Amino acid sequence: HVQLVESGGGSVQAGGSLRLSCAARGYTYDTYCMGWFRRPPGKEREGIAVIDSDGDTAYAESLKDRFTISVDNAKNTLYLQMNSLKPEDTAMYYCAARETWQPTYNYWGQGTQVTVS
Repeated sequence: HVQLVESGGGSVQAGGSLRLSCAARGYTYDTYCMGWFRRPPGKEREGIAVIDSDGDTAYAESLKDRFTISVDNAKNTLYLQMNSLKPEDTAMYYCAARETWQPTYNYWGQGTQVTVS
């Protein structure tokens, strides 16, 4: 049973930084795709960044200059470094994972709230 547990959210002033963490438990495959997503208030969920077990990354064009995705395989933890935060970054942030052969993300965390004022 795979569990993803996010942490690191909170309230921050505009211009500040936060680092989100996502601890993955119970994932037994050597290959994976993991990503960060967010849902702003009243809006649809949107993708932020993804990383796979080869270390390849992809970002939403509008966020790539401020957000960085990384993974510590030894700790089974995914990170999202967010810099120069803006009020429009306020959202519930989710991490997700899938086996590389799955077409969609089939494991999701419970989310962590980020509020920028």
